[in-house]
Amino acid sequence: MIQAIQKIDLNCDMGEAFGNYIMPQDNLLMDHISSVNIACGFHAGDPHIMQETVNKALKKGLAIGAHPGLPDLQGFGRREMQVSPTEVYQLTIYQIGALYGFIKAAGAKLHHVKPHGALYNMAAKNQQLAQAVARAVYDFDANLYLYGLAGSALIYAANDIGLKAVSEVFADRTYLPDGSLTPRAHENALINTEKQAVEQVLNMIKRREVATLDKKMIPIHAETICIHGDNEQALTFVKAIKSSLIAEGVVIQPPL
Repeated sequence: MIQAIQKIDLNCDMGEAFGNYIMPQDNLLMDHISSVNIACGFHAGDPHIMQETVNKALKKGLAIGAHPGLPDLQGFGRREMQVSPTEVYQLTIYQIGALYGFIKAAGAKLHHVKPHGALYNMAAKNQQLAQAVARAVYDFDANLYLYGLAGSALIYAANDIGLKAVSEVFADRTYLPDGSLTPRAHENALINTEKQAVEQVLNMIKRREVATLDKKMIPIHAETICIHGDNEQALTFVKAIKSSLIAEGVVIQPPL
């Protein structure tokens, strides 16, 4: 039998709001995760939200990551755009720098970078875009972790350049046979029940595999588990997942 994973990171995308509006679940979610990915202004977030989210994450003792996306506020960064590797490098550097300003001002450290939405999925498949993201992170700070879809081009690009890659899996998304996430336009892209979310996570942790839409099991390497903060059931999911992992003897902590 495959040995179960003993340590895992629970991460969540946050700060994806504007002005004085804070995503209702953000504060509560922070009590149940170990790392946070904070929007940097291109797909969501603004200076006020970034500073507030950084400060709250620090109070909770969370590892803080930058969550750069495509410049698409209306589409929430989830629509693909025609961007060159040079543009991806530049927009990644720019957004990391924006969030880092608030992190440095708070006397804290940036822990990781995790691309958002369409940028994440494009870099998962396109080697040149993956290399552009990895190079941007490396040039900013070669000691940062880069979170990317498990088994994707982004993980390989990080390893090739000497970055610490962290293989990410999802509790609230379904998978295709090639290990990619089911596109959100598909009716079965999202996992909607607590039972299914917990079952998927435990399979990935205990058996190192995940079920695809066509009911096949494929191998998967999990080092961090994402729960989307904009999912209405995010708080319910993360509580159930965390308690199930702890019951299995798994330690919840960010990559160290």
